[in-house]
Amino acid sequence: MNIPRAGFVGLGLMGAPMAANLVRKGWAVTAWNRSPGAVQDLCRLGGAASKSVDELRDEPVIVFMLPDLGYIEDVASGLLESWKPAPPAPGTAVVVMSSVSPTAVKVFGQRVRAASSGRAVVVDAPVSGGTKGAIDGTLAIMAGADHEADFRRLLPLFEAMGTTVRLLGPLGAGSLAKACNQLVVGTTTAALAEAAELAERSGVDVAALYEVLSGGLAGSRVLDQVGPRMARKDYTPTGPAKFMHKDLSFVVETADAAGAAVPMARAGVELYAELKRQGLGDQDLAVVRQTISNLSRTGAVSAAEGTFS
Repeated sequence: MNIPRAGFVGLGLMGAPMAANLVRKGWAVTAWNRSPGAVQDLCRLGGAASKSVDELRDEPVIVFMLPDLGYIEDVASGLLESWKPAPPAPGTAVVVMSSVSPTAVKVFGQRVRAASSGRAVVVDAPVSGGTKGAIDGTLAIMAGADHEADFRRLLPLFEAMGTTVRLLGPLGAGSLAKACNQLVVGTTTAALAEAAELAERSGVDVAALYEVLSGGLAGSRVLDQVGPRMARKDYTPTGPAKFMHKDLSFVVETADAAGAAVPMARAGVELYAELKRQGLGDQDLAVVRQTISNLSRTGAVSAAEGTFS
């Protein structure tokens, strides 16, 4: 029996459980991570360790789950160089599952095709569902592939990590879908934070407010997942809040190219930039409530509203 194989680069809060689910579903996973601890954990489940990304050059699928495309290009540079004198097997797939720029991932795809003499393809397949979805294997996976056959070939990989898997269009479409996802998540979380601060400062219990909201039209999965942490002011990271600034910037970048108006995204970029300026970027996304609280305490309300409008 042929055991499906994959290389996996990036075993962080999301990548580690995603790779673990691949192993549990019968995949032979060889992983590389900048810090070795997570690789050792995967090896205990039955995975294997790679000394470098370059060593993954002969894997039929190489998954990247790093913070941004710049990190991927950096660690993959040696891999691409190794393909120039000795191209990989036809159909080799480089799968970008990080949240990256829809425009930049297309350029990266061209680099990979050129370095591999046209034998390797890039598929972007960012995910949504947070660390819980990564652990449970219930992620939503949004894919972009220039050829549907490439997506179909990767379906078993995606279905080992997620339950909602869709091909949205050519390369870059998956990243655009993720940008739209982050537009909804980032601005909804910000609205919940504003509601919490307004309620608490007016003498209303935040947890009770959220309970009522969840039973009406304002109910959402964002409220269900982020709301309890926000009500408790528990900002233990399930994913660094600073990445929302990056993701909303991709929305604005794409909107400018498409001629689309995105006033909420632009306001979100400013708000999450303020979050980073306050030194809160490494905490959970729910910490945007603290950002708004800090603006209120410093008397920066009117200035902030002018900036974010």
